[in-house]
Amino acid sequence: MGGFKFKTKPYEHQLQALEASWQKEEYALLMDMGTGKSKVLIDTISALYDSGKIDSAVIFAPKGVYKNWVGKEIPAHMPEHIECNTAYWASPLTVAHKDSIRAIWSPNFDLHVLVMNIEALSVGKAEEVASKFIKSHQGKTLVAIDESTVIKNHKAKRTKAAVRVSKLAKYKRILTGSPITKSPLDLYSQFLFLDEELLGFRSYYAFCSRYADMVRRTTGSHSYQQILGFRNLDELTQSIQPFSYRVTKEECLDLPDKNYIKRSIELTSEQKKIYNQLKKTAVAILDGMEMVSANAVITQLLRLHQVSCGFVNTDDGVTIEIKNNRLSELMSILEEVNGKAIIWANYRHDIMQIESEIAKVYGSEAVASYFGDTPGEERQDIVNRFQEDESLKFFVGQPRTGGYGLTLTAANTVIYYSNNYDLEVRLQSEDRAHRIGQTSSVTYIDLVAEKTVDEKIVTALRKKINIATQVLGEDWKKWLI
Repeated sequence: MGGFKFKTKPYEHQLQALEASWQKEEYALLMDMGTGKSKVLIDTISALYDSGKIDSAVIFAPKGVYKNWVGKEIPAHMPEHIECNTAYWASPLTVAHKDSIRAIWSPNFDLHVLVMNIEALSVGKAEEVASKFIKSHQGKTLVAIDESTVIKNHKAKRTKAAVRVSKLAKYKRILTGSPITKSPLDLYSQFLFLDEELLGFRSYYAFCSRYADMVRRTTGSHSYQQILGFRNLDELTQSIQPFSYRVTKEECLDLPDKNYIKRSIELTSEQKKIYNQLKKTAVAILDGMEMVSANAVITQLLRLHQVSCGFVNTDDGVTIEIKNNRLSELMSILEEVNGKAIIWANYRHDIMQIESEIAKVYGSEAVASYFGDTPGEERQDIVNRFQEDESLKFFVGQPRTGGYGLTLTAANTVIYYSNNYDLEVRLQSEDRAHRIGQTSSVTYIDLVAEKTVDEKIVTALRKKINIATQVLGEDWKKWLI
């Protein structure tokens, strides 16, 4: 990498990953969330472009991440000397989006990057666009999948589409912090995307027979293969080493103490309708007040915030759920998390929903909640088990209840499903994992609903602004409008 001009200086582990991988046609960046694998990919694309090996890239990422590549990651890390034109896929396509995609279609001296949400590959049109884009660049393209566990199901439409697209490109990358979420068999389709020859198996079932002990079961007229256990895993680990780089947060001694990540969530059409109605009502109420108090503004903010989280409370105390994408985004994040995680949620409704969903996927022993309804005699036991028992992976808590005084250093990932507007509550809850006893960098992930008060709350908290002091007088309009 001598002479390469980085825009942002890499950490030592990022430089190791880049030097080991950038010239290889297929590679897996198996780097924990928060260790900076996005930068390694951008530096890879830059180095290959500088070397004349590629002139374009397609990056697939989950819904909550893909716009972040265009708005944050590429501008932050793409070297200044490279003219990079980017566009992202949106459905439905507006005139502006069509123009931005057309602008990167034809090859020229610039680097062209198309970013797409991986979910779009399930419906056909996105695959057609990605394929035509690569062909228009004569295959001088790198194709990458961020959080590649999204294609772990070899039968899924998007997995099959991703594999077809990858065959058109010269360079391929997968990025994930947790390549195995439930079983070693998750590796098959992720590495099939890179190249079907890498693992030495062209058939998923041949791969299974080598690394899993299975028995055929019959229930009524239905017959299926049940996995009893796994074998030859040392061999599997050895087989992927030549074309993968693995690093955990514990191994990255050069990381900062705290890393912050945002995951964007799009409101559903139902949420947008209710949100806009409530926003008009809130403005009318506050405009009609002779003196606007902070409490009055915060009451309206909370109502809007609840809608962004997927529910609304009626005047008679009934909670009505609204179709939303927040819980599915959380579950997508959990697939990428290695080790234990703390999940903070502001509302009782959210905590109960989160605990129920995690229990369905990971088992009831993997999750415990800590909030106002948690009996006092059980609370310390939950903390002790989270710190000491490997089976309890997820601590779901309400920041006002669990954000003070507890030691939760068994986790180095903290997820804010929803935030409290109180700065002190935020700072205290952050410190449950980041305190004496923590041996690793801590990654903080905020789920943020786009174009809502959610964005303003998280921005203020990260800037250490106490919202209660910022919503007085005419300033309240900046929060609601």
